[in-house]
Amino acid sequence: MKLKKMKEKYSKKVNKKPLKNKKLVDYKWIFTVTILAFSISFFFSFISETSIPNASSIAAAIIILLFIGIGILFDMIGISVTVADIKTFNSMATKQVRGAKLAVKLIQNNEKASSFCNDVIGDICGIISGSAGVALSTILATTFHWNLFVVSLVITATIASLTIGGKAIGKATAINKSTPILFYFSKVISYFYRRK
Repeated sequence: MKLKKMKEKYSKKVNKKPLKNKKLVDYKWIFTVTILAFSISFFFSFISETSIPNASSIAAAIIILLFIGIGILFDMIGISVTVADIKTFNSMATKQVRGAKLAVKLIQNNEKASSFCNDVIGDICGIISGSAGVALSTILATTFHWNLFVVSLVITATIASLTIGGKAIGKATAINKSTPILFYFSKVISYFYRRK
């Protein structure tokens, strides 16, 4: 009998709570991130296509490593945004520490921030480094008269392993060092960020 009354009481309390209308699809954000992805991809592709074909094999390899490094770095930032403690940055913001307010804003919008860092920048860098790898394979095969098929396989596998291994290390670092990573990133961005 007591159990039945408790169930009725509990169900009434649950039913009294108003349902929040959540916007399932943020079309403005989708449009914005699509335009950003196009612009950044266009810029990175332009750098890759104009620099690598005319570069030496060492310079081309450095450019590829740079793209891989950018992808890993932004992957770390994206994870740091999702796991960082907002209380730490709220405390810093009250003391007027540069970048703290921006860090709070990023944590409050962590879904969008991590999507931009991990998906937009990370995926673009992965695609660009892959296409740059094809150009490097051609340069190496032509310069040293190596088999293009074999060189392409080795370069592709190397890029993939460096990206995956680097991101694995980056994820572990971001989880353990989320506060300093997000703090330094926010501090740098704050010099270019204009508050509305």
